Amino acid sequence: QLQASGGGLVQPGGSLRLSCAASARSFSTYNVAWFRQAPGKEREFVAAIGRAGYTTYADFVKGRFTISRENAKNTVNLQMNSVQFEDTAVYYCAADSVWGTWSSGDMEYWGKGTLVTVSS
Repeated sequence: QLQASGGGLVQPGGSLRLSCAASARSFSTYNVAWFRQAPGKEREFVAAIGRAGYTTYADFVKGRFTISRENAKNTVNLQMNSVQFEDTAVYYCAADSVWGTWSSGDMEYWGKGTLVTVSS
């Protein structure tokens, strides 16, 4: 079971840190990705991190967002810096045993989303 948290209201240019916590001890063996869905838009991939810590990002967040994992805490974080109005969305974390599944969005496990609102 995955639980995303950390969403809230943030001003443009500000920062926010999202966390994805898992109840399973095997969480460290999964690849984890963040997705987001803005109002009226389709869900899109944001970032992913593999079991060994390798990462990949969507072009629109490169240099602004950082994904990391704390296996001892069964947690994957998404540090969001220099946020923009366009980052407003519900953010979801998902896990899959196969690297690359995030490209199709067909991840094995999904958590409930956390809302990020960028507003001045």
